Amino acid sequence: MEQNTSPEPQKSNRALLWIALILVLLGINAVLIYMNQQKGKQNEQLTATVQEKDTKLEEQIKQFEALKADFERQSQEVQSMGQSNDSLEAKIASINADLLKLRSFKKGSFSIADQQRFKQRAANLESQLKAKDAEIAQLKQDNEALYTETTTLKERQNKLTDTISTVVRSNQELTEKVTIASRLQAENIKVGVINSRNKEKDDEENEFKAKRVEKVKVTFNIARNDVSPKETKEIMMRLIEPDGSALYNLSTGGGTFMIDGAEAFYTAKQDVVYDNTRQPVQFVYAKGAPYKTGLHTVELYSGGVMIGKTTFTLK
Repeated sequence: MEQNTSPEPQKSNRALLWIALILVLLGINAVLIYMNQQKGKQNEQLTATVQEKDTKLEEQIKQFEALKADFERQSQEVQSMGQSNDSLEAKIASINADLLKLRSFKKGSFSIADQQRFKQRAANLESQLKAKDAEIAQLKQDNEALYTETTTLKERQNKLTDTISTVVRSNQELTEKVTIASRLQAENIKVGVINSRNKEKDDEENEFKAKRVEKVKVTFNIARNDVSPKETKEIMMRLIEPDGSALYNLSTGGGTFMIDGAEAFYTAKQDVVYDNTRQPVQFVYAKGAPYKTGLHTVELYSGGVMIGKTTFTLK
């Protein structure tokens, strides 16, 4: 009896193979999908980590920039008070160096160790900043107290200066009054003439003949003055001719002196020990040449101030 081979088992095996292949492909695909998902999660985590590092870096840069601004403020305040700011300038330079380092970090390279290092550095600077602010506040308070004290002292000094000025001015006024009051005065001034035979002639009208005059004699008394000190007084006589010129001859005792700041000639001079007794004084002057006719003037001075004056006429 002849045996027949059926195609149905072969078809069945083929179908199984296809099914197995499909299952394998599905498994591989599932594995690939899973791996891609894991890789995506890793990338997300890596991106998040980089972003976090960059955020920390930006925060640290902003913190150091704020510290720099605060130290610059302190430097200006200290300088405005006339204090040295060298230490603050050194801190600012150090912060600039830190900022340069922070800005040099590449994206995602700001490590935890770097973060800790700069965080500690910033904390130290914050502490120094607060301490300096407290020091500046105390310095301002001291300066205000000193300013108040100085202002008070200046006000007192100004008042004292005003008082001293008033006293000095009063003293000056008093000195001027005393000076004026102590000036000598010549009283009872008389003029006489002496001829070639040494005979003296007086005239109530003070008129004399010129050709008979050899010498001119001037006498007077120094008036009493209780203010003027008893001391040696220098008295000058000016004999002024009709043309307005003062007789002046060094050989006969003439010279120059100051009247109101200007130089003037005097005819004769003598020192008198003033004793406040209305003591008499006299000048006898010989011209040594003929006298001019006309009105002559006699002026008497002491201390640069006129103390008496009279006139006489030569015909």
